[in-house]
Amino acid sequence: MEIDYSNIKVIGFDADDTLWVNETYFREAEEAVGRLLSHYETPNKVDQELFRMEIKNLPIYGYGVKGFILSMIELAIELSAGNVSNEIIGKILDIGKDMINKPIELLDDVEDVLKTLSRDYRLILATKGDLLDQERKLEKSGLLQYFHHIEVLSEKQEANYQKLLNHLDIKPSEFLMVGNSLKSDILPLINIGAEAIHVPFHTTWEHEKVSKERTNGLKYNTIERLNDILSFIKVK
Repeated sequence: MEIDYSNIKVIGFDADDTLWVNETYFREAEEAVGRLLSHYETPNKVDQELFRMEIKNLPIYGYGVKGFILSMIELAIELSAGNVSNEIIGKILDIGKDMINKPIELLDDVEDVLKTLSRDYRLILATKGDLLDQERKLEKSGLLQYFHHIEVLSEKQEANYQKLLNHLDIKPSEFLMVGNSLKSDILPLINIGAEAIHVPFHTTWEHEKVSKERTNGLKYNTIERLNDILSFIKVK
């Protein structure tokens, strides 16, 4: 799709599953807790109920591993009618701590792309989740040097992005967002008049999925890997 990116001054990047692996670890944790609670329900039912619990708790805990841990514990209490053992609660906490301590696995070409683009554009990181966890991951990634600004958002909706652009003192037409989630990284930007490039990850959280009807007729490019962005964005 022919889209003019010549007005772009600032490029925003999502973090999880755009720059580094993240959702894979949540899937592994869900499978682990499914096995752990299989005495009370089938693993498939545990998975369904955990998703319900996560969505219910989003307004309270927000996104990230810590809220996920609390949702797993609450689900264990609910499914066991309050009879879950301290041992199982401890194992759930260990699952969460293991997620937090995972090494950062950068996706293909990430550092090369950021290094190249940072010569000609202001780069920002626009992610959502737990502030401490995201700061920790960014520090461990070795990518901090490439970003002019870091923004951890409670949500990624039109109002959140508009507030960010106002803070950066740029027009929507001067901003490009790059991310793996159509719901969070693409649609809100198009709706406020900015540009967006979709880089799908092989695993998508159910909460981030959108129907094809919502994307019909919208102007944005989809690339297979981050390095493909350099075929659209001019660099010296």
